[in-house]
Amino acid sequence: MRRPHFGTVDCIQPALSTPTRHPRSLEIALVTETYPPEVNGVAMTIGRIVAGLLERGHRIDVVRPRQHPSEQPCRTAQLEEMLVRGMVIPCYDSLKLGFPSTAALRSRWTQRRPDVVHVTTEGPLGWSALRAARALGLPVAADFHTNFHSYCEHYGAGWLRQPVIGYLRRFHGRVHCTMVPTQGLRTELERLRFRDLTVVARGVDTALFHPARRSQDLRALWGAAPADPVVLYVGRLAPEKNLPLALEAYEAMRTVQPRVRLVIVGDGPDRASLQQRARSAVFAGLRNGTDLATHYASADVFLFPSVTETYGNVTVEAMASGLAVVAYDYAAAAEHIRHERNGIAVPYGDRAAFVQLAAGLTIDRSRFVRLGRNARVSTERLDWTRIVAEFERTLLALVAKEDEDELAPCLPA
Repeated sequence: MRRPHFGTVDCIQPALSTPTRHPRSLEIALVTETYPPEVNGVAMTIGRIVAGLLERGHRIDVVRPRQHPSEQPCRTAQLEEMLVRGMVIPCYDSLKLGFPSTAALRSRWTQRRPDVVHVTTEGPLGWSALRAARALGLPVAADFHTNFHSYCEHYGAGWLRQPVIGYLRRFHGRVHCTMVPTQGLRTELERLRFRDLTVVARGVDTALFHPARRSQDLRALWGAAPADPVVLYVGRLAPEKNLPLALEAYEAMRTVQPRVRLVIVGDGPDRASLQQRARSAVFAGLRNGTDLATHYASADVFLFPSVTETYGNVTVEAMASGLAVVAYDYAAAAEHIRHERNGIAVPYGDRAAFVQLAAGLTIDRSRFVRLGRNARVSTERLDWTRIVAEFERTLLALVAKEDEDELAPCLPA
């Protein structure tokens, strides 16, 4: 599928035509280096949060890189954008780092002062936001979305791990609150001497990702008969996703059930090498919206071998779609998979167990059907409305502390 068009993008709107007014509606400045329609977990999450906050009556000032030269900023009564220049991230040619914009942000927030600044990404634009907010005495919250320090070894730069951890610790040490998606990640970051961490979970669109979207026509295009098991991977095709392990597991599954098919959804720098290695697999490219949901629901088993996730949105998307998920027991899988009840939770980093458990799942169709059915049930409580409410409560608490002069001062930049 072709890459999304990054021309003039429709503004994100609240899900309800009339926003629900909160007793205290906030002016929120949200700074991010990725945003819809870019296709990644961070952009998807931020899009959901913004839409939910708009629905709850808050006003949002989004600061982000311009995705395409012809793109124009969104301006509505509730949502306004500031688009800054950016540069392409090496190895992530679909994403950009925003250029430093401290003076522009300070001027913007002086003219219309936000109640709180929320920084989503730790790049140059994020640093600019921290400096501008500190100069103006604004409370600052941040997200921890990506384990950049864990990526280093996958790109042949393991020696950078400690410097990257130090960089991230300094960045998050300058905010008043960092939101993390799981208790497991909070524990890991506390061990690395991060502080002021708050767990705010992630949701999943259970109306979009639904077993009812299963398509026999799509399965036929994949060469799968109705009873043939289809194994799926969705995500970036890059070293940090550990995809050779997924291919190894697939080959083991084929020895048990020769009719099993592998479908890979996504794109990235490793696509060509993966296609050379897995010639029998279907490479479906980037998918989104109902098309992506149909791909999920038309499979049976989901393999997720990554060991670098802060959460892993695809895990819960697959579960909501009725798939039996095989994933390492951390991040979203640790939060939501109960081994042999609604999925397969593999001991973290145990490659042999991942392969063995995936292959064993192929033997009994009734088993992976049962796991997928239970997975769907277990995700029905992960509604984005509840997640946005948690996010909102965190920001309101931060602003209340600022009103009471209880915020600890930020560290020097």
